[in-house]
Parts: sequence; structure tokens; C-alpha cells
Amino acid sequence: MALTVPEHSMSDSADSSTAASIDEAFEALSAATPEGWRVELIEGEIHVVPPANGEHEGIVNLMVEQVVERRKDRRWTTRTGLGLLISGISPTGKVVPDLVIVPRGSYMDELEYHDPSEVVLVGEVTSRSTGASDRSSKLRGYARAKIPFYLLVDRDADAVSLYSEPSSGQYTREATVAMSKTIVLPHPLGFELDTSEF
Repeated sequence: MALTVPEHSMSDSADSSTAASIDEAFEALSAATPEGWRVELIEGEIHVVPPANGEHEGIVNLMVEQVVERRKDRRWTTRTGLGLLISGISPTGKVVPDLVIVPRGSYMDELEYHDPSEVVLVGEVTSRSTGASDRSSKLRGYARAKIPFYLLVDRDADAVSLYSEPSSGQYTREATVAMSKTIVLPHPLGFELDTSEF
């Protein structure tokens, strides 16, 4: 479910009171949301996301396992449930990617949402409630945040895409394979992700 923030609040001329009211609405919904659900603010829309199903979580776990098993050194760690601040069209953006790869020791604080500057890769697995934003607004937001790699496991399209080389607010390179194939995660990760069990 997405609740749209009024159009005028997404312009560059949005004043601080409008930004504050968006943040207040986001915080109120976050506080009222049942355990297991999450709330995200993406391009002026507040998204209330239900708990993921078993297939979704299984794919996320398989990705985490492969990163742990196949990375060439111990510099990287995976995170699930890590909030990121992704600004863009709206005054603020708060998302919780399915998977985040960061340098070991990053984000060891008590903050709920973090600056994405240390993130090497974000990953999303589509679901009925998140697929549209995973393919569009999150794609744009991660590119604007200059996150080097965005891995999208699109269950509807039965495909896996890796977006890279963010420039001028968009990813300039895309590699897509059919689900069940391998996809190369280039330097600094340097291994092939096997999607055959996805």
C-alpha cells in the first residue's frame, strides 16, 4: 500500500514545514505498524510493506550465503533490515533494502537509517507489494545515491538484473540474466552469483 504525499511537497520549493509534516506522517505510521511490517518513504510516497513470504526470504538468504561463501576477502559483510537515507524527488527518503553489502565494521551504531555512502551493493527481491517500486523509484533512488551496484531479483519477470555505473542520477549499465543462470558481480566483489536455486 502506498500513501502519496501531496504533489507540492515534492518540488524543490517545498518548505521545511512540509518536509517536517512528511517526516511526522512517516514516523507515526512507522510507530503504528505491526511487528514484521516496514514503512518506507520513496519519492514522496509512504509505502507500508507487509512481511515477506517464505520464497522471498529464501532468496534473500541464498544471496547472503553466497556472498559469505564466495567473496574473495573478508572486507565485506552483508546486512538485511538496514535502513538507508535515499533522497531524491521528495525532501527525504527512507528505505530498507532486502540486502546491503558494506565494508566490514560499517554502520555499527544505533541509528535506524544511514547515509548510503559506504554501500557497495543493494539488493531487492520483488514481491506483489514492492515490485513496482523496486523496478522504478528505488532504481532511481539508488542511482541518485551513487550506490555502485543494484541487484534486482525480479520474480515476476523470472530474471536477475545488475545495474551499475551510476551517473547523473541513473545507472548507465545493466546486465540481465534469466533466473537459474549466473550473474557476475564485478570488482570489488569479484564473483558470480548463482541464481539456480532462486
